[in-house]
Amino acid sequence: MYSESAPKSRRAASEVVLLSAGPGDLELLTIKAAKALAAAEVLLLDELVNPQIVELAPLARVIRVGKRGGCRSTPQAFICRLMRRYALQGLRVVRVKGGDALLFGRAGEEIEFLRQTGIPVRIINGISAGFAAAASLGVSLTHRDHCHGITFVTAHTHDHGEPDWAALAATGTTLAIYMGMSRMDSIAAGLLTHLPPDTPVAVVQAASHSDERRLLTTLEQLHGDRHRLLPGIPGVILVGKALAEAARQDAFTALPAQMLAQG
Repeated sequence: MYSESAPKSRRAASEVVLLSAGPGDLELLTIKAAKALAAAEVLLLDELVNPQIVELAPLARVIRVGKRGGCRSTPQAFICRLMRRYALQGLRVVRVKGGDALLFGRAGEEIEFLRQTGIPVRIINGISAGFAAAASLGVSLTHRDHCHGITFVTAHTHDHGEPDWAALAATGTTLAIYMGMSRMDSIAAGLLTHLPPDTPVAVVQAASHSDERRLLTTLEQLHGDRHRLLPGIPGVILVGKALAEAARQDAFTALPAQMLAQG
């Protein structure tokens, strides 16, 4: 017989959902993501996620664990411990990451930590900012007339060194460079050693947001054109011959063919 004085039963440990929030436009969330958010009891929210996403998680306690380059960030070890703590309490934990959770989001560290502690992990994919940027520009990143693939790369290595620009240039693929807004000069210098100066470059800030800003230029002109971009706004840098298609579209015919910005 039920008694209010009886102790509450302990909930079994729950899984942790690593959820991809996409580039910012909430309409780009998958149906699976929306369902997970609606059921969430604890939401661990990244810095670059659209803050309005919390409206889709009415049951959740929201904990902001943002990590932004150049700013004070929540330590990764602390984030991992939070996920473990709430999962062991049997709460439905959703770790929300911008773009796709598996691309430059430290998901590997979190998956390894949770599995080592016996907590199951479920991953919900989403749209990466690189694809949102390409959609905004109206270009195919793997246009068969120009390249045979795409390479996703971060602008700096784990020890804050430079990527192997020679090897990347030699792939002949479109380069989608993340976390490179503050390193555009070194990116251009590194690639100009191995690619023609007129290689097309597109920079898209805040892809899919209402305040999105786009710049179409070349490796040689990137340094001089970067003033057209907004400081402090995250963006994706796309490099390769496939980006030349952007200048041929009707949406850009009213603007200069080689230096093009929209804001």
